[in-house]
Amino acid sequence: MASKLLDRLRRTLFREGELAADADVPDDFPESSELEDETDYVSARLGGTLCFEGDVLDSEDTGEASGPDSDSDCFGESLDNACSSTDISPTAPSLKGSDMFTRQLQESWRNLHAHCISEKLIFEVTDASVVQEANSKYVLYTIHVILSGAFDKTPAVITRRYTDFERLHGCLRRRYTEVMEGVFFPRKKLRRNFAAETIGKRSRAFEQYLGHLHSLAELRAAPAFLEFFYLGDLRAGQVLLRVGRHQEATGLLLNALRLQERLGCAPPPPALRRPVQRAHWVFALAALACCLQELERPAEAQEHCESALRELAPAREALRQQQQQPPRLHPLLVPLLQTNVRLSWKIAKDKRHWEALLQDIQELGVDVGGQPSLKEWLIKETLVESEGEAKSKSKGEEVT
Repeated sequence: MASKLLDRLRRTLFREGELAADADVPDDFPESSELEDETDYVSARLGGTLCFEGDVLDSEDTGEASGPDSDSDCFGESLDNACSSTDISPTAPSLKGSDMFTRQLQESWRNLHAHCISEKLIFEVTDASVVQEANSKYVLYTIHVILSGAFDKTPAVITRRYTDFERLHGCLRRRYTEVMEGVFFPRKKLRRNFAAETIGKRSRAFEQYLGHLHSLAELRAAPAFLEFFYLGDLRAGQVLLRVGRHQEATGLLLNALRLQERLGCAPPPPALRRPVQRAHWVFALAALACCLQELERPAEAQEHCESALRELAPAREALRQQQQQPPRLHPLLVPLLQTNVRLSWKIAKDKRHWEALLQDIQELGVDVGGQPSLKEWLIKETLVESEGEAKSKSKGEEVT
């Protein structure tokens, strides 16, 4: 294509040169020389194999044309320059088709690349402040738990001091001696504990320490590990719920929920989750639904209530096939169903499926009317904290 355009232009310019009185053909064609160089550049750009590499598309080098559409834009510019230089326009469908084809390839590559990004948990110390109390002085570290590979707009946050890390390390070493052999922990210092250099080094060491612990599958469900991250928030949230301080409880419970999500304790897939992780996830969802209902935020309460029911509610077919009368269900199932039906009615959301499930449970001999309310259950319930407690409790739940 480029060679044909060049040949036609040369013939045209040659005929115009014959009409000029003082034309000197061999020496007076600077435009022809420039066009030849540009056309060779276009040919080189269009030759070879179209290839997309991650480092090309994601390049941040200011010396190169980079960005989402850099290849397609350069491709279009080359054709436009060739056409404007020769005053010959290609047919519109051809240019549009080529441009669209390139953009489709880029879009397909981006979609594939987005699915291949691996998610990794990052522990980042964002602040370290010296706290002076009556008889003690310590450094309080603020740690953000961030999920990389996606835009994490609401990172979970914990604040811990050196003694909290030390307690975690001691518990894990006693319970998982072999696993903890290669785990480094920053030692105490006799002096300069509050120097900026010491705090900075410890901050980096704590980030690496938590990342190492999380990479060890055996430790992720350890009571000490869960206690360090979110069990304290769950217990504090339950205490605040009991005394009616629902706004404060909501903040703690939401943070506990985010921590569980980041640590892989929830949602996908339920079958691979350990019983203790499942128990904590359901407890946090139910407590949040209760607090939000008390705060007159029915839409959010219903959303959390329904999320908890997806974990607990049996399929209606499986429920009908139960031989035992009445069936053994999770004690939180009926209170959640009743709460969800009321909330769905309040926000004008379809509730027929949950009403039918509640009716099926009642027909199988469960005393639906004699069940405690969601709030009563949460106030009286003791939070499961270990794997053994969760397993022993789940033995009485046949249909979940």
